Amino acid sequence: MNPVLVEVERSGFVESRHRGSVIALDADGSPALSLGDPDEPVFPRSANKPLQAVAMVRHGLGLENELLALAAASHSGEDFHVAGAEKILAGAGLTADALRCPAQWPLDIELAVVREKSRLRMNCSGKHSAMLATCVINGWPTESYLSPEHPLQVAVRETVEELAGDRIVATGVDGCGAPLFAIGLTGLSRAFRALVIAEPGTPERRVADAMRAYPEWTSGTDREERRLMDAVPGLLVKCGAEGIDAFALADGRAGAIKIDDGAMRARTPVTVATLRALGVDGALGELATLPVHGGDSVVGEIRAVGF
Repeated sequence: MNPVLVEVERSGFVESRHRGSVIALDADGSPALSLGDPDEPVFPRSANKPLQAVAMVRHGLGLENELLALAAASHSGEDFHVAGAEKILAGAGLTADALRCPAQWPLDIELAVVREKSRLRMNCSGKHSAMLATCVINGWPTESYLSPEHPLQVAVRETVEELAGDRIVATGVDGCGAPLFAIGLTGLSRAFRALVIAEPGTPERRVADAMRAYPEWTSGTDREERRLMDAVPGLLVKCGAEGIDAFALADGRAGAIKIDDGAMRARTPVTVATLRALGVDGALGELATLPVHGGDSVVGEIRAVGF
């Protein structure tokens, strides 16, 4: 059984606990911290997106700057995210009708009240737009781009295995409909490390640099991932559904976490604790714990334990 990584304390009483696993790597790639079983395969969910983007760039996707960051994003569905996805599609001679991700409301709660759900508002629309653009560049069919046997998805699978140094043991379907590949947290952290230590101008480094330069495009204006990257210069971090985070620092230190029960509230405090275990401080204080409310007051906190 994996250890308890997070306690939820209310009014001095611990009312919930979240178990999980963690791996952290030193700059040379050797293990610096291991909690639970970091080699048990997991679905990284959207933490796979930077690796998917690398595969696309390797196969001719020429996006730069904020649009490349959007290709690796789980965005909040803000208006600028939608405009970016439309720009990627237009550059490939396509419209939103080509998207095969489901229609959803924006992740941004305030926007969800005033915007209709659509495929473009769905948090993966940047990735799907980039996948379609990659298909057009290579002359691959666009209608079947989500099939695991499609040349694009074969390329993604090969890229994930190469960067992770890990064998894919299961293939599933992500929430957006794209193929999803299971690897261990150790492999996931190795893959993120590979992105930041790659030579400038390589597909790996281009993706990492775009995400770090435009964190509001990979998540949203006020998302925890954006705040983490603002707090720690050179940090690359990407979350995934069901309690996944993966990160890498510019010098090659890296890590990944999985919360067993999938609780997203537990994710950021564990990531901050892991970064601190690697010697990172920066401006992480306000992200180390999350508040627990009672009425209009803060009556407790969500905090990492066992580090």
